[in-house]
Amino acid sequence: MELAFPLLVGLIIVALLFDFLNGLHDAANSIATVVSTRLLSPLQAVAFAGFFNFSAYFLTLYNPALQKVAETIGKGIINKDVITPAVVFGALGGAMFWNVVTWLKGIPSSSSHALVGGLVGAGVTHAGMAGVEWPGLIKTISFIFLAPIIGMAISMLVMLLSSWLLKGASAGSAERGLKAMHLVSAAAYSTGHGLNDAQKTMGIIAVLLYSTGYLGGEFHVPHWVAISCYVAMGLGTLTGGWRIIETMGSRITKLSQHQGFSASLGGSIMLFGASIFGIPVSTTHTITGAVIGAGAARRASAVRWGVASNLLTAWVLTVPASATVGALFYLLTRAF
Repeated sequence: MELAFPLLVGLIIVALLFDFLNGLHDAANSIATVVSTRLLSPLQAVAFAGFFNFSAYFLTLYNPALQKVAETIGKGIINKDVITPAVVFGALGGAMFWNVVTWLKGIPSSSSHALVGGLVGAGVTHAGMAGVEWPGLIKTISFIFLAPIIGMAISMLVMLLSSWLLKGASAGSAERGLKAMHLVSAAAYSTGHGLNDAQKTMGIIAVLLYSTGYLGGEFHVPHWVAISCYVAMGLGTLTGGWRIIETMGSRITKLSQHQGFSASLGGSIMLFGASIFGIPVSTTHTITGAVIGAGAARRASAVRWGVASNLLTAWVLTVPASATVGALFYLLTRAF
């Protein structure tokens, strides 16, 4: 499908703006534990997270097999051969609308699932249900629930194992060791966050280029697309998302260094595993589950379950809400 070059450039800029908002919205995922435990100041934390978000680019540069998430978004949710620039515009519109609403409300919802919802809403409006790639969509939707559960289970296991390993250490040496390990695990989480999340926009831009004939009939992610997405996301992370940081770092449960380390490590294991298998998971859902697991490992009453249940409601609404808005944005393009 032919598209005027200025319009193509405009859509790519919109996609990169979404990636920037993704970093802004999801900055809390990377830094909530280090900020709430006062391991780093807020300014130090966003610079730290932005650096390690971008560092994930080098993992995909030297190992292109780690770009499976981009392939899932680009051709595993909606059939790549029915996607048009109007569908891409609708997907981005739906995702950005939901991100802005939840960011203003301080709700840590999923940028990833907002993008998937927008893509499904616009894609189905354009091509009907026949355009849906059901295996990829079902796999992605199932991790709305599986990601926090797995993150919770891993962080609880880390808490138990590390408690056993540290039982003979003095309080002072244990605290110093946990601070260092917490910093390393937070770096790993931020890298995993960049690895999984930046690829979603990479997939959107790649399928846009494919649909307009700029990839020569073969779907792949050009190098310039990858580095542009990592830069945009890293810059977004640098701006921070303070309202969501408060929710993640203190409203769900009060974290110690031990719990912060366990949550970050549990979340990073989950993210790297999902990226290897090409599953576009929600970093928000993953770290929320990990934070709950780390809190509940000490005692269940340490978790504010009312806050957690409110978050679950927002998560369930994300895909249908962004799909509806994505469909409306797609229909808007039909008026011109």
